[in-house]
Amino acid sequence: MEAIKKKMQMLKLDKENALDRAEQAEAEQKQAEERSKQLEDELAAMQKKLKGTEDELDKYSEALKDAQEKLELAEKKAADTSYFGPKALGLILEDRG
Repeated sequence: MEAIKKKMQMLKLDKENALDRAEQAEAEQKQAEERSKQLEDELAAMQKKLKGTEDELDKYSEALKDAQEKLELAEKKAADTSYFGPKALGLILEDRG
């Protein structure tokens, strides 16, 4: 009879230890889930910021492309008119006079 009581007491202690470990594991799981949620929120915020930065990059890239095209046109126009620049015009005017 004493052996049975001792065995019951050991089983009860094992059960209490198992319940404590389960409770600890549940608390750790809850903390991990909260951390995961926090990281997911941070990731979503960073993705939103990245999207905004990419949109801004696209906007400035388009503006740069437009400015480069205008510069090329201006350079071409300047090259075309440099043939008839001030010296050339002066020579033409002298020939008239």
